[in-house]
This record gives sequence, structure tokens and C-alpha cells, in this order.
Amino acid sequence: MKFLIFFLLWCLLFVLSWPVAVAALVLFPFVWLLCLPFRLLGVTVGAGFALLRALLHLPARVLGHRPRR
Repeated sequence: MKFLIFFLLWCLLFVLSWPVAVAALVLFPFVWLLCLPFRLLGVTVGAGFALLRALLHLPARVLGHRPRR
């Protein structure tokens, strides 16, 4: 469904201004490559925070504390 909406918006852009639509189609892979390191950095930072949270909660889990539901 997401792809269909994206495709319809691109077709509308193509009808309104075909040079901009073609430029967007050509530049999309370069923008994706430019954003890739930031995605990897986000995954790494998220994993680091998860590890820190697990280490901080480890003593309570060892003593048998169960989280509230």
C-alpha cells in the first residue's frame, strides 16, 4: 500500500513537472546511500543504550525482581 501511494504521488509529480520527477528518480539512490551511515549509527546507539539498560537492571534481576505489569 505504501508503494502504491508513493507511485501515485510520483506519477502526479511527473504530470506536473517531469524534469523534477526524473531528477528525483535518478537522485534517490544517492540520497539513500548518503542516509545509510546515519541509519547504521542509529542502530548502534540504540544497541548501546539497550546494553546499558540491561547492565543497570542486572543486579535487580539477579535478586529476583520482576517488572510490574
